[in-house]
Amino acid sequence: MQELFDDPRLTAAGLLFEAHSGLLAKLEPTWKTHGLSGLDLNALMRLSRSPGHRLRMSDLATQTELSTSGVTRLVDRLARDGLVERQLAPADRRSAYAALTEAGGRRLEQALPDYLAALDQWLTGLLTPTQLDGLVTALRILRDATNPSATAIARLDS
Repeated sequence: MQELFDDPRLTAAGLLFEAHSGLLAKLEPTWKTHGLSGLDLNALMRLSRSPGHRLRMSDLATQTELSTSGVTRLVDRLARDGLVERQLAPADRRSAYAALTEAGGRRLEQALPDYLAALDQWLTGLLTPTQLDGLVTALRILRDATNPSATAIARLDS
């Protein structure tokens, strides 16, 4: 029975979950300082790195792992703060986009230096370049296998 509990698959999954939780805890002050939630920062970054600084609402939902109603609430809140705006698709009025505003771009520019410094401290700075390359490769494999819809849209990590 002890062999079952010592399974290296449990160790790998446990370490991944623990690292994720710990990293979020270390990064949280960087976005809170700028009046953002982690989800806000994630959405703004994804919009900023997308063609035309906009994404279809359905693509933003996929990339942020939110439901349709969840991404609608997120975009509504960010729009109230002037950080994003909704745009109707010219070819299909049933489809809408979330687009980064100038104010959203400025807020992101203010937050990113602190966020990047925290990433250097708690992620990239702890790894050698070879380790970081291996981690990115492994994470892409895991992401592509577990969330294939994320790779069917414009990729942010290419």
